[in-house]
Amino acid sequence: MKLHYGIDELKDFDFLAFLPILLPIVCIGLILVLIALIDLYRHRRTRENVLIWAVIIIIGNTVGALLYFIIGRKDRVVK
Repeated sequence: MKLHYGIDELKDFDFLAFLPILLPIVCIGLILVLIALIDLYRHRRTRENVLIWAVIIIIGNTVGALLYFIIGRKDRVVK
């Protein structure tokens, strides 16, 4: 009885069958990251920790962008 799978089993796997499922998810995530970076750039004078938020958005991908929209937009400097 073989208990583990190796790379040999992946040669029969059809990756293109999952493309219609994965492509919209990847596109939505990329658009969300771009919108978060554009918003951060436009409001860079009123935000604190701009560099830290940029790193979180880029490294965290979709989760980082969601965190920025939930937490980071409240992070404003009052003048």
